Amino acid sequence: MIRTINKYLSLVKFAHTIFAMPFALIGFFMAVVRGQARFSWILLLEVVLCMVFARSAAMAFNRWLDAEFDGRNPRTARREIPAGVIPAKSALLFVIINCVLFLLTTWFINLPCFLLAPVALLVVLGYSYTKRFTPLCHLVLGLGLSLAPIGAYLAVTGQFNVVPLILSCIVLFWVSGFDIIYALQDEEFDREQHLNSIPAWLGKAGGLRFSEILHVAAAALVITLGLVAGMHWIFWIGAAVYIGMLIYQHALVKPNDLSKVDLAFMTTNGIASVVFAAFTIADLFVF
Repeated sequence: MIRTINKYLSLVKFAHTIFAMPFALIGFFMAVVRGQARFSWILLLEVVLCMVFARSAAMAFNRWLDAEFDGRNPRTARREIPAGVIPAKSALLFVIINCVLFLLTTWFINLPCFLLAPVALLVVLGYSYTKRFTPLCHLVLGLGLSLAPIGAYLAVTGQFNVVPLILSCIVLFWVSGFDIIYALQDEEFDREQHLNSIPAWLGKAGGLRFSEILHVAAAALVITLGLVAGMHWIFWIGAAVYIGMLIYQHALVKPNDLSKVDLAFMTTNGIASVVFAAFTIADLFVF
């Protein structure tokens, strides 16, 4: 049983939940503190479960849909489906189960979340098709993850607000930018297979410039968030670390040297999201 669980955790790269989950928690606690909503451990658990179910469905669906391409790519040929570790039919069943669990969980949260849940699934599952027709696929991935903070805020208050919207835009530009960096590894393969990506379209150097523009936008929105939400010095420490991590990951990766892509992709972004969330939530409760 444990071995099977580990296989599916590997299939969906569960550790990568660290990217969007902290922003969902910011949205949740922003709603509780600034929206003056009642805190509920059950609701917090439901929000976390929604994140896990939606992301697991999206990731497994991507692996199922791209299994043929993954098998041709030396970098991804050892992934669970092309390697035969998890049958394709089992992966698809896993997707369906997570979609159903996601919808059921939103039903227990509130009506707005339940009504918007199919739209969220359409975005996160639909991303997997975008590489087949547009190099802007990275932005669709960013859009999918950007639903986390605004969804968490909606779960608590049942209403939309400009602050979680800014949070969502930060995630949109941040995730899109680092996904382009990750995609640099497959530039040649994507061209050969007629798949679309920013690196395949603009080349490594052009892809990195595009990523930098997106991360400059993310940094500007972090500053905007602090000003609009009236945050205090604890937030600004977290914001400084977050922006510093954005700058650092671009210092690690060069068009002619991709040896530190994994460090730039996983480590720096994981630190950025966790530290930013911790300091932002602390600021909310201290002040």
